Amino acid sequence: MTIGLVPKHSSLGAFIAGLLLILCSGYGNATWAAAPDSDASARQPVPAQAEIRPMSELKVTATIPIAKQADWVKVTSTAVWIGSKGPYAVSEIDPQTNQVTKVELPGDPCAGLAADAENLWVPLCGKTPKLARVDLKKRELTGVFNVGPGAAEGGIAVGAGSVWTIVDKKGSMARIDPANGSIVDIVHLKPGSYNPVFSEGRIWVTRAGGAGLTIVDATTAKVLGHVPVGRHPRFLTAGGGVVWTLNQAKGSLSRIDVGGQQPAVTLPLHVPGTGGDITYADGEVWVTMMKTPLTVVDASRTQVLCQWKGAGGDAVGVGHGSIWLTNLRHGTVTRIALNDVPKDCRAAANK
Repeated sequence: MTIGLVPKHSSLGAFIAGLLLILCSGYGNATWAAAPDSDASARQPVPAQAEIRPMSELKVTATIPIAKQADWVKVTSTAVWIGSKGPYAVSEIDPQTNQVTKVELPGDPCAGLAADAENLWVPLCGKTPKLARVDLKKRELTGVFNVGPGAAEGGIAVGAGSVWTIVDKKGSMARIDPANGSIVDIVHLKPGSYNPVFSEGRIWVTRAGGAGLTIVDATTAKVLGHVPVGRHPRFLTAGGGVVWTLNQAKGSLSRIDVGGQQPAVTLPLHVPGTGGDITYADGEVWVTMMKTPLTVVDASRTQVLCQWKGAGGDAVGVGHGSIWLTNLRHGTVTRIALNDVPKDCRAAANK
């Protein structure tokens, strides 16, 4: 389901736009109401920019060396995994000791990481793209499969017993058997689609070449519909019944209710639009970009709480009582205890 937008410069246009919001329906009984194809929602006043704070305000628990470049972050129930270059590897950080265990890879871990209960999944770029499987307990490379990312800065998702990744620039999303790496299905999406996330039985895929999010049923692999978001969405996260997209045209954030009962909302973050990362944890959305290493958003109120400027920032994860923030150029991970974040910057303290 795609809900189109009607120009609002005439009364007839406004009437039709309102009628579409009432009549259009999507998956099940849900209706994904249209959001303007821009980086600021016309239905809500633009919020004031959050107070800019220096990164020096945040107490650093540890700075952990990883490699020449440290990039992607995946937090699991027992550890924190980091993708790196120089050498090509994924590194496990033990959150109890900050000790690092490195697993070298036969290619460039150029896209996001995903994990199921047993394995870490790592897309590899190169002349022939591949997909690496790393055993989480043994910390060993247990498979390299002949299927890989369609572009760098892509993503990967795990859900419904499968691994999902975009394998070309045409928008072909492969459903992969985790046991042997074989492709069991291909879902044809729009060109420019690169980053998936699994939530509530569906795969949600951003289209960096446009301004939309595609919804795919993870059981049937059928496209359910499309949701307009801010322009050039790339990285995304899910949690608390919501999918969040980080839009790279102007550095905005779009909020999409997975049940389709609330309209999509786009929130300006006042950050550079390219690169970065986004993650959800415990009612908060954390965004990182170079020169603006951290922004925290209250997920329930869709409100920016605090924003920190300074050096560093590229990928972020939250878990084990800490924020894990990579510094791409220095090849390190900065660990910041959540308890050391000012209380006025936490969602629970603002309720």
